[in-house]
Amino acid sequence: MYRVLVTDPIAPKGLELLGREEDIELHNKPEIPYRELLEIVKDFDCIITRSRTPVTKELIERGEKLKVIGRAGVGVDNVNIEEATRRGILVVNTPGANTIGATELTMMHMLTILRNGHEAHKSVLEHRWDRKAFMGIELYGKTLGIIGLGNIGSQVAIRAKAFGMRVMAYDPYIPREKADRLGVKLVDRLHDMLKEIDILTLHAPLTHETRNMINREELEIMKDGVYIVNCARGGIINEEALLEYLEKGKIKGVALDVFSKEPPPAEFINRLKRFKNISLSPHIGANTYESQENVAVIVAQQVIKALRGQTVEYAVNAPFPDLSVLTLIKPHLDLAEKIGRFMVQWAEEGIREIHIEVRGDISEHFHPISAAVLKGILEEVVDFPVNIINATYVARDRGIKVEELSSEETTDFKHYVKVVIRSNGSEKIVAGTVLEGQMLRIVQIDRYRVDIEPEGILLVFENKDVPGVIGKIGSLLGKAGVNIAGFRLGREKKGGIALGILNLDDEVPSAVLEKLRGIPEILFVKQVVL
Repeated sequence: MYRVLVTDPIAPKGLELLGREEDIELHNKPEIPYRELLEIVKDFDCIITRSRTPVTKELIERGEKLKVIGRAGVGVDNVNIEEATRRGILVVNTPGANTIGATELTMMHMLTILRNGHEAHKSVLEHRWDRKAFMGIELYGKTLGIIGLGNIGSQVAIRAKAFGMRVMAYDPYIPREKADRLGVKLVDRLHDMLKEIDILTLHAPLTHETRNMINREELEIMKDGVYIVNCARGGIINEEALLEYLEKGKIKGVALDVFSKEPPPAEFINRLKRFKNISLSPHIGANTYESQENVAVIVAQQVIKALRGQTVEYAVNAPFPDLSVLTLIKPHLDLAEKIGRFMVQWAEEGIREIHIEVRGDISEHFHPISAAVLKGILEEVVDFPVNIINATYVARDRGIKVEELSSEETTDFKHYVKVVIRSNGSEKIVAGTVLEGQMLRIVQIDRYRVDIEPEGILLVFENKDVPGVIGKIGSLLGKAGVNIAGFRLGREKKGGIALGILNLDDEVPSAVLEKLRGIPEILFVKQVVL
């Protein structure tokens, strides 16, 4: 008999699912104080929480019987994932449960700012009847640009098509076949889409790649009178640039459900107040009865499967029945994940194919190591947690072809992990190894042999192998206040083309990166954050 404790309110349907299972004893205490929870958690196999309950290291330590932690929602910031994983406790959540709620909120905001619905409503309440003041814009015939064609972005596209809109999308990690099925024009370059659209809507996760994705340069190239909707994540749009282009009159309407800081500072809201065509909401994409019911049902289903040892779709971590195995391969899992993170930033285009090799005496643990590579790649491009349990499933769902190879045979190293990614005819290669059981090293980037510690901020550049290049780079970085912590060089031959890698203490500002690209001897430069 599994004892399950629900510590936060969830919809009745989820409780009903749990309650009718013969091998589950359900205890529903949705308002339980934290101190009381600490006293009784030792008696339960599973706890189900929302954001109210902090699942701390202390709580997990006291949960002597805990096997599963269920998070009724997407975010797991209130759960100590590291401690749960260390103790072999599975953490599950419910991504996708609010897809329709977030989709419909997006359409509501879009219609509001195009038809001035909020301002018209307010005017009637104030006993005004000024019909001429509320001339609006129709969705029909307009071009909608979508950043992120995942679950929510796809549903927005379907509804926009129903309104008679032309729909374009930018998502480097979605196969063109999916866009074709939706009747959406998928573009390879974001700026190509931004120049054409009348309305922009965002449906991407907030990652290193997407933070400030819409900044002054992007706003500048859009049409005059563009409308912008963000019901995804705060921080994808640079808020200062957004205010600046509202003041210029470039942007005609803005709708925001999310903010870089929540709740947003009063100063930001007060500046927005000056503009009439603004529609705001307090991060309510999931606030529908249906979404909350979906969350409750999905978390109940995941918990039931997990307690019975069955495969779950939405695991946030990857427990090992034998902690000695975790100790044995953890450095290789860390290496594999860092290679994946490196790859997704190193690639200039969306990844279509991934070839993963695991060789040497670690080849028997191939599957978790391969999955760790996928985790490192995918967590930068999806808006829900990815781990070595669900990474393969997520890759397949995104239309990414994965080739896998394992062998005990190796050459230069006792063991290594090699990853090749392919997209639209281009190919990128990164390989790494673990030295002395714990030192992670990248030993190959494309055709170059290197020796890099995959940690922190890396500046990777290809250059003509001539004197003075490093001096020019160092001078520009020094003027920008960016300290160089280390330098490695790989080259095929003297006087040919070389690959340089700098370990940096701080990120390089975009303006400085542009100056680096302007050095005549530099062929390519990329900043990678691990």
